[in-house]
Amino acid sequence: MLTRHLSRFLRVRAPFRGLNTSQTTSDDKETHFGFQTVRESEKAEKVYSVFENVAGKYDLMNDAMSLGIHRVWKDIFMCRLGPTQNTKLLDMAGGTGDIAFRFLNYIKNNNVEKNCHVTVCDINADMLEVGKARSRNLNHDSALISWEKADAENLHFKNDSFNAYTIAFGIRNCTHIDRVLQEAYRVLQPGGRFMCLEFSQVENETIRWFYDKYSFQVIPVLGHILAGQWQAYQYLVESIRKFPDQETFKTMIEEAGFRVATYENLNNGIVAIHSAFKL
Repeated sequence: MLTRHLSRFLRVRAPFRGLNTSQTTSDDKETHFGFQTVRESEKAEKVYSVFENVAGKYDLMNDAMSLGIHRVWKDIFMCRLGPTQNTKLLDMAGGTGDIAFRFLNYIKNNNVEKNCHVTVCDINADMLEVGKARSRNLNHDSALISWEKADAENLHFKNDSFNAYTIAFGIRNCTHIDRVLQEAYRVLQPGGRFMCLEFSQVENETIRWFYDKYSFQVIPVLGHILAGQWQAYQYLVESIRKFPDQETFKTMIEEAGFRVATYENLNNGIVAIHSAFKL
């Protein structure tokens, strides 16, 4: 069974024609795909393939991988955003809707729905379809939410289109994180807020040791059992280790032009909430 799943994951695929794959050979630099070294033009296709394969079981696997704690992290994330009336949110890499639905619930529960809207963007059409189906099942007001296929590194929105931008557990999968941050800055209005929820670097050495054991020895096995995707979840674990630490990522956010950049560690730095403003 394992061999069958791995061979399916590794089979030759038609090239993914995303915006990240348009580079010429001369400027096609090397980057990382988990612990592998690949050409930049390859990474977008490989990441797309990962999420294409896991889309249907993505939310189930999030529960299994984090023992359900990802729900708490996302609740805290939305509380830190604290949407108010007139919030126009761009939720990037938000395919299955977890952040968008929390936004809709927050503005409804706090009676601040007036002139609010969330645009959910993802480069993966399969993830968006899962989100749309969930939205219908949850009876969310379709006037308050829209879904668009988009590349975080090259957004089609005009300058100053939104006053809030969120990205949860998505930015580490992008080939050029600096371009994602620059695009976030561009589409935000002056005074707009950027927020990112992402796996980060655990501070305590003992906790880090146990976390590494769980990540590399348990999560890929769960991926195989629950989703038939051992290698996909091996990549997701490896991508966490390759992501910049909290201070480095904070500096990257500032270099994109943002101000008042801060971060908050949750669960000893397993994840971090990054916040900054376009001033």
